[in-house]
Formats: sequence, C-alpha cells, structure tokens
Amino acid sequence: MIQGICFQLGRLRLGSCVVSSVQVREKGHLSRPRLRNPYWNLRKQRTNTEDLVTTENKQFINELACERYGTPALSKSIQSQENKLIQTNDPEDGIRSWTEQTRRCGVIARKIGQYPLWLKNGKKVRTTLLQIADNHVIKYMPPEECGPNKNPSSEHKLNKYGCILVGAESTNPTMLTKEYCEIFRGAGVAPKKNIMRFMVSPQGAIAPGTPLNVGHFRVGEYVDVRGKTVDHGFQGVVKRHGFKGMPASHGVTKTHRRAGNIGGGGEKGRVWPGTKMPGHMGNRWRVLKGLRIWRTNAKYNVMWVQGSAVPGPTGGLVYIYDTLLPLRKLKEAPPFPTFYDEVDTTSEDSWYEQMHKFKDETIVYKSD
Repeated sequence: MIQGICFQLGRLRLGSCVVSSVQVREKGHLSRPRLRNPYWNLRKQRTNTEDLVTTENKQFINELACERYGTPALSKSIQSQENKLIQTNDPEDGIRSWTEQTRRCGVIARKIGQYPLWLKNGKKVRTTLLQIADNHVIKYMPPEECGPNKNPSSEHKLNKYGCILVGAESTNPTMLTKEYCEIFRGAGVAPKKNIMRFMVSPQGAIAPGTPLNVGHFRVGEYVDVRGKTVDHGFQGVVKRHGFKGMPASHGVTKTHRRAGNIGGGGEKGRVWPGTKMPGHMGNRWRVLKGLRIWRTNAKYNVMWVQGSAVPGPTGGLVYIYDTLLPLRKLKEAPPFPTFYDEVDTTSEDSWYEQMHKFKDETIVYKSD
C-alpha cells in the first residue's frame, strides 16, 4: 500500500508529501521483549546484609512466619492445609449472576512436564502437566482505579474490567524489600515470589486472601495458556528461521550457514523491515488458545491440558485463564467467582468422559 508520509520537525505537514512504499514482512520486529524492568517497578530482592541473627533466632522467626501465613509451598509439594484458614468466603457469592460475557480470574502455574493419555477409542493424546502452586488473591482494583482514564468526570469511557492481583509460591519475607512486602499486607498472606494481574468483570471480584486451586476449572473446559518462550539467546538464521544453508563444497568458502543475499539493492539500497536475519531467539510472550482440560488432580493441584507446545521451559511459569475463543467459551456456569469449597484430596482424579482411565479394563471378553 502506498501511503503519504509527511514530517517536518516531528509534526505533520499539509503541503507537499513524500510518497514511499512501506513493506513489512513480519511482525516480529514490532514486539521486542522488555529485557529490563521499568523504572516504576518495585525492587523485589534486597541486598544481603549481615543481620547478626543467630541460627536459633532464625528458626524461631521462620516458625512464627509459618504459624501466621502457612508453610511456604514448593513447586512440587502439596498445598499446605494451613492455607484453608486464610480462606475468606464472599457474602455476595450467591447473589452474583454469571453470563457468557463475564470474565473470571486466572491462576499462575508451573509447567512440570508432558504425559501421554489415551481416549476410549484408542487415540493417543499428548498433554502438558501444569501445577497450580500456592495461589492467593492479593488485591482487587475496581475499573475506576485500573482503567485507562481514572477521572470519572471525564467524557472518555472508563474501562469495563477490574483488576485482580494474584500471587504464587510463598517465600521468606526476610529476603524481600520492605516496599515489595507492603503489597501483601492487606491480604493476610505471606509474600509471594511471583505476582500477576488478571482483568476481570466487576461481578468476578474476589476477596483478598482467597486461595485459588485446581477446582477453579472443570474437566472438559477450554483455557488459554500464556507464557514466555525458551530463551535461546543470539542465534543464526539456520536455527532461528530454519534456513537450509549453503552447500558444503563446490566452491563454497566460509558461508555454509549464512543467510546469503537479502535483496537490499535495486530501487532501495537498504534492508527492508522484517527481513529474516540473525538475532535474539525466544524470550517472547506467546498465548496458546483453546486448550482442553483432559484431567485434574486435586491432591497435587495438577491439570493435564491439550498439546505439547505450551510456551516456556520445564519449570517455567505460565498464566491460565478461561479461553477467549468465541466457539470454545464457557456455555455453562463455572465455579463463580471461584471454587470456595474445600478440595477432597482423598478422591480419585477427575477425568474427561471420553478419556480412558488407566485402572479400567482395556480388553473385555464376551461369552458366545
């Protein structure tokens, strides 16, 4: 498309315009990752200084923290039973009404591996295991506080969604800064290693301190999983873009894995934006949409989701929320705004109706 681009000292000029052709081959150069935290981000970890605290006093401080906030959860441990004491049931839970346009809160999970499952017809399904480790609601901000325009008297339309801050994996507060620990003061939970915000409808607000577990989702539903891809660093065109490379012999000298001609000559003696060239590979946010939940385990807060292409390495963090695809949205009311009942950790895993359970019989013999 030919567009007129006019610039004069950073302003649009209404007179003569310079006509040029704009070609963008990819969008990868438009969404570069933010490798450094912004200036307004709170410093998370403090400088290690000698507090002159004996070993016995450190153990006493840790015991007091565990009694108040619960045992810190590890990535592969069972969710502590003390967290149920912090659970706060919302009195308006039975008053709220759920619709298909209502947006719920999401959870923070860790990718712990891949595992195959089989359907009852014998078809193999590749799944990824995601564990929801020690999630709690930290804070809720209404649309007036988190919208693009915080002035209610303005003529612009305010944001229709609120914001819920969710934290995962409790940690020792002595290793964090005072400013970072102030975020968790009103929730009544221990400081978390990871925090994430989710945009929700005002009807889906959750009280601070409420735990989130695998009961937030049901088997058979579709979810979207957002994560950051594996960081490969600076890579060439063969690994980054799948180029074939030059021949190994027949006059080829020191250009076996190079890109070759990029077509920069001719009318425009420059490199076109979006040209596939060597550069930083990975470390990009990607979203996998419409993944079905095949199986859940309430004891370890693990869920089996469809596919083996969930972004991120094993042990990396991902964010799970209800899918936004129109044809795979929830048709029936889920646990709204979240699952408040206690999870029965002694029961068996929850399986999808079309999934084959390992303890079931695979071959049945019938008498003539």
